[in-house]
Parts: sequence; structure tokens; C-alpha cells
Amino acid sequence: MVRFRPNTPHVAALLLLTTLGLGACGDDSATGESASASESSGSNSSPATSASASSTETLTNSTQGTGSNSSSDSETGSGSDSDGTTTGSDAILVPVAHTRELRGAWITSVFNINFPSAPGLDAAVQEAELIEIFDRLEAAGLNAAFFQVRPESDALYPSDLEPWSRSLTGTQGEDPGWDPLAVAIDLAHARGIELHAWLNPYRAKAALQSEIVPPHIALAYPEHAHVYGAYLWMDPGATQVQDHLLAVIEDLITRYDIDGVHFDDYFYPYPTDDPFPDDLTWDAYVDGGGELDRGDWRRQNVDSMVEAVGILIEDQRPDVRFGISPFGIYRPGMPAGISGFDQYEGLYADPLKWLDAGWLDYLAPQLYWPTTYPKQAYDVLVAWWAQATSGGRHIFAGNYLSKLGSSDSWSLEEMLLQIELTREQSDVGARGNIFFNVEPILDDWEGFASILGDDLYVSPALTPAIAAAADMPVTAPEISLEGDTIIFTHGNLEAIRAYSIYYDADDQWLLDRLIPVANNSTKLSSGTWAIAAVSRSGVESLGSVVIVP
Repeated sequence: MVRFRPNTPHVAALLLLTTLGLGACGDDSATGESASASESSGSNSSPATSASASSTETLTNSTQGTGSNSSSDSETGSGSDSDGTTTGSDAILVPVAHTRELRGAWITSVFNINFPSAPGLDAAVQEAELIEIFDRLEAAGLNAAFFQVRPESDALYPSDLEPWSRSLTGTQGEDPGWDPLAVAIDLAHARGIELHAWLNPYRAKAALQSEIVPPHIALAYPEHAHVYGAYLWMDPGATQVQDHLLAVIEDLITRYDIDGVHFDDYFYPYPTDDPFPDDLTWDAYVDGGGELDRGDWRRQNVDSMVEAVGILIEDQRPDVRFGISPFGIYRPGMPAGISGFDQYEGLYADPLKWLDAGWLDYLAPQLYWPTTYPKQAYDVLVAWWAQATSGGRHIFAGNYLSKLGSSDSWSLEEMLLQIELTREQSDVGARGNIFFNVEPILDDWEGFASILGDDLYVSPALTPAIAAAADMPVTAPEISLEGDTIIFTHGNLEAIRAYSIYYDADDQWLLDRLIPVANNSTKLSSGTWAIAAVSRSGVESLGSVVIVP
């Protein structure tokens, strides 16, 4: 079972903030041992208490458009001149922005690590667990959840392409009687949290003894399903495998209002002493006149998959953020002094190529080592990855939170320091953290979740805008005032994710709160406020000014 510990304040833990100089994001903040993957089985706040300072992101994350635009991130709508409204021809519009930061956690379903806590639970019990998870994420100030919906070429949602996951009922293919993904999306969006669908592209079984049932891909293409180590693995070199994956992703992004598609570090499997048995596709490549060596051919197979997914998402849902969480060391010696597993040769993964080519929106390297490990030092690695960004894309550091308290190297102080070290690289390209896994946040290990919610993440923040959408215009909302209640409307609600509420503090616009688009009103205290619309891609409009007497 997932064990939820009481959220009792930890005074000693909070004092660490003073020692480390940590606090909520403001003007100047951003927005060995190895773990093989991100799943080893192992409001109505007041301005004074909830403010995030305006930053230099106005040009990239806040835009105002006039007229129509065919993009899904361009919103148009004429202002109203009815009594009480503050928009229209007489509207006062101002540029607003704040420090952006992705604050995320992985919710792992394989082996029931996080959700559900055990297979075969009643649907109502499972749903209650999911509600509890999102309540705890909201309390800790997180704004993104990475929910594993395809752990073993199966699904945590109804699909004609893949069977139900055995994580839900204990039996693959058995209908659990509800749709966890649909519920997770609703729970997340109601709390202002992005929901990213986390898929494993090639793993067919995480445990060889488990049963698979139609329409599982390993049954459809058994010639491309290979036992390797403890897993059953689909061959990345098989065209049928890539085509099936693309069909699964297209189904997801067209049927579900997800905010992102996410892969972890599993491409070709982590190597054992035996070679991966892909002779069938390799021989076909050679017989067809292929000239690459086997390593480059395997990398090309993975590259073509990543590129194809990026093109599909750009074409079908450009508001969906596509990213990958690779192994935390790109190659030994990069940067100098770093050593460890070589993913380029071992997994045939080239994440820097994917980022530079613009096939994805971010990388979330799994920096699963503390600062005290000189050959895999967190501070060195996060600085190196941050400078590798290009084209306005981002690095979100993956943090091994489930190691918290396991040794002196994994102290609370270390975890807080890793957040600060990531923030120090915000101007270079590191714009947030993703924690593996969510359990220490649910159970508030060492008071970590309390510190996030009360201090480090106390000020609200949007995630960084998707780079490709940064210049797409967003129309400001129409605002009407009824007493101390403001009511928002917008000409294209389908293209809007939220409203951002700023207040005027000595001629500086500070973010007070974020309102999900499903809500159309909020109460404000006396003062001068500006309300912006936030597109699905994370771009803010100019702010519509309203004065509350």
C-alpha cells in the first residue's frame, strides 16, 4: 500500500532553508552509483503571501495578438463594451510575466510502485488513491505530473490498440471498470497541474512470467518480441513496432486532453552479457544495402522513432509538450571528470541530437547522484546539461527523491541543494525538476513535501512555454467586475488552459494566483490587478487591468 504519513511540520528541516539560502522562486531564480531508469522497483491566496516576481520572460512567454491566426495557440475574441466590463476598445493592457519553473513528479504504475498501491483493488478505492495523490501534489506546489500509462505495451485507459494493464486488476486485459487516465486528467487540471502521459516505447513485459493477451503487440508480431534479461522487448529496428507506437500516441493525443507525451531512458534495453537478439532486422537492413555499422544502425532506429513522434505531435497537437528523460550521463568524459555508463553505446540513445534537431521540447536527464559523488556529481552534471539546450528548449533535472534519507549522501539538505543548483542554471537552460518518484511527496519524507509547499514552491508558477509557440499571439481575456468578484471570459476557451492573476506592487506586476480555465471567477481584494489568459502551450497574453475599489 502507499503509506501516507501525516504532514506534521518539521521545524529542524525548515531551518535548513536558512542555512542553504533557499526560498520561493523570485526575480533571480528560475523560473559511481547509477539508477537504470525512472522506475527501479526498488486558491484564494493573498498578495502578501503568494507572489512570484515578474521576470525577463515577457518576450517569450507573454504575447498579445490582434486578428485571427490558424494556430491552436492563437486566441481571438472581440472585447465587450457592456456595463462593468474592463476589456474592449477601452481596455488597458499591460505586459505581465513571472519566473517559470516546471515542478514535477513521476507517478509509476509498473510493479504498482505508486499507483494503484496494489492490483485488484475496487475501482472506487483506486480512484480515491488517485485523488489523494493529486491532492498531495497540489499541497506541495507541484505543477506537473508524469503518469505512467503504458508500462508494458499495455494501457491504463481503454484502448482498441493495447490491452488493459495488469497493474490495475492483476490480470492483463481485464477491464477495471473505470478510466484512470481520464480521471487523472480531470484531477490534475482542476488543480492547475499539467498531466503528461508517460510511455515506455519498447518494453513488452517487465516480468517474463506474466501473461499477455490480445491485442498485445508481442502477440501481433512475435518475431520482433525478444526475451532479453528479465524483460520481453520489442525490436526498435522493426517498422511494425514503430508504426504501432505511433498509432498508440496518435490515439492518446486525439482522444485525451493530455499536456505532454513523455518517454524515460529505455530504448534498446540496458545491456547484459548477451547481445540483443535483433539479427532478423539487422540482416534485412544489410541485405537491403545498408552501410551503417550495427551501433549506428541501432541509433538510427531510435532516432527515426523520436523524430516521427515529434512530427506526429507537432502535426496533431502542437500544444502537447514532448520530452524524454535519458540516462543522466550523456557519455563518459562529457563533461571532463565524469564517468559511468555510456548510453550512446549501451542504449543507442543520442539525446543531444534529438534536442538540437528540434524533435522534442525538453530533456529531463536522470541526475540520480548526489553532489558528493565526484565522478557523477549532480552540480557538474546539471550545469553541463543546462548549457546543452538550444532553440529555446529546456532541461528539467530528474532527481532521485526516493533515495531521500537512505544514507548521509542522500540527506534532506542534499535534496534541497539539488533544487537550488538547478535554479542557478535557469538562465542557461535548466528550468525545473522532476522527482522520482512521487511516494516521498505523498508521505512527506523528512518534511520534504512540507518544505516545497510552504517555502520553495509557495509562489505559484507556470511551466515554461513550449518554445515553438513562444511567438504565437494570445488574446487577453475580457473581465467584468461585480463587487469584489471578477469574472473572466475569452473568445476561444478551447485554446486556453488557465488565467494568471497579477497585482500591482509599487509599479511591478507580481503573480498572485493561477486559475484553471474551468473556473470563470475569483474574489480579489482592493487594489490594481491584471488578468492574463494562458494558452495550452503556456504562452500568456497581455494582462487586462482591473481596479477593485
